[in-house]
Amino acid sequence: MTKKSLLLIACVCLALFAAAQNKSKGGAKVNWKKVNVLVYTKNGNGYVHENRAAGVAAIQQLANQYGFSVTVSENPADFTEYNLKKYSLIVFNNTNNDVFDTDEQKVALMRYVQAGGGFVGIHSVTGTERNWPWFKRLVGGTFVKHAKHQKFKEIVIDPNHPSTSFLPRIWERDDECYYVKEVNPDLHVLVVHDLSSVEDTDKPTFYGETFPSVWCHQFDGGRQWYTSLGHDIATYATAEFQQHIMGGIIWVVDSNKPLDYSKARAASPGDPLPY
Repeated sequence: MTKKSLLLIACVCLALFAAAQNKSKGGAKVNWKKVNVLVYTKNGNGYVHENRAAGVAAIQQLANQYGFSVTVSENPADFTEYNLKKYSLIVFNNTNNDVFDTDEQKVALMRYVQAGGGFVGIHSVTGTERNWPWFKRLVGGTFVKHAKHQKFKEIVIDPNHPSTSFLPRIWERDDECYYVKEVNPDLHVLVVHDLSSVEDTDKPTFYGETFPSVWCHQFDGGRQWYTSLGHDIATYATAEFQQHIMGGIIWVVDSNKPLDYSKARAASPGDPLPY
């Protein structure tokens, strides 16, 4: 075999290896320079999470690594149809309680999602807008309680998702074990709490010895991903958790479709739910 043939084979092998790596990471087809992310950090009346700045810093670090742009806001007035059209994705970073001032702001979010806009929720987002049925469906559930802060185990049940593909099957955490109610029935659960490893006298039992903790789904026109983990400030500085968040972002924007407001129909936060 000639040197030229060997060189050609080597180049082909390298190309195939690179393609396989990109596929395993996800997001290979996304033009990250065109991705604009709005990170929302509003906390309403009640407990205010001190980890919000750490969450913002983690997403900004990912933006520098991947090349997308980030705007950070805790101003609900930014939720207008005109403004949201600029964004490929909205991240609710440890928002909590009521985070909107007007129905018009809520409708702007609804219409954005219906137009195909992406949504990522981190940790306390299930405690956001607890009296708004549409938002609870969007996130996937609404907060009930959490066990005391402790070490416990997570079980990865979908190892093929970009937010979990790099994790061990048993993922040991030191965090808050969140429980939710009004669970959206369309969820694709990615990770569950191993409740047998959690010290808590009042565990929910309807999932047996597990409880959903990370999931994704498609609701009302858009893609959504949520992780219940991430209470501690230090967690956001770890490469593992940053990759977990980035995997969620990748899955949400991977369809890479432009917003289509001809599909947006919301007129009121109380519009009938799709199901």
